[in-house]
Amino acid sequence: MRDEGPAEPATGPGPDRFGVAVRPVPETDTVVLALVGELDRDTVRPLWQAVEECPQSGRILVDCSGLGFCDSSGLNALLRARLRALEAGGCVELAGLRAPVDRMFEITGARGVFRVYGSMAEALSERGHGSDGAHGTER
Repeated sequence: MRDEGPAEPATGPGPDRFGVAVRPVPETDTVVLALVGELDRDTVRPLWQAVEECPQSGRILVDCSGLGFCDSSGLNALLRARLRALEAGGCVELAGLRAPVDRMFEITGARGVFRVYGSMAEALSERGHGSDGAHGTER
């Protein structure tokens, strides 16, 4: 895991299409994954690599405020990350879902699986994380 400050985005095909930055939150078990761009089957690899760098027993907070698009491949990666974290006693939570991405999560039912915060500020103000990842879901 990268252990200092904001990381440079790791990008997939097309440097402007997708990036993910890994940022540990000091003095907590939280790691923020800041997603930017379009998450699809061609760009999902950097997300999965970033998830694998995170300690699974902690809280992985995915900042989606910069994510403009997410297809089923991106959703599948997030769901797999969530299951992996749950098995280790951790969780994956989402923050800042923009309308197009939020709608996809809503239509597929995945929104009810994750704990979702309206903003990163709201998510970071939460001190703990739930074991089921879904209760307390916010709009």
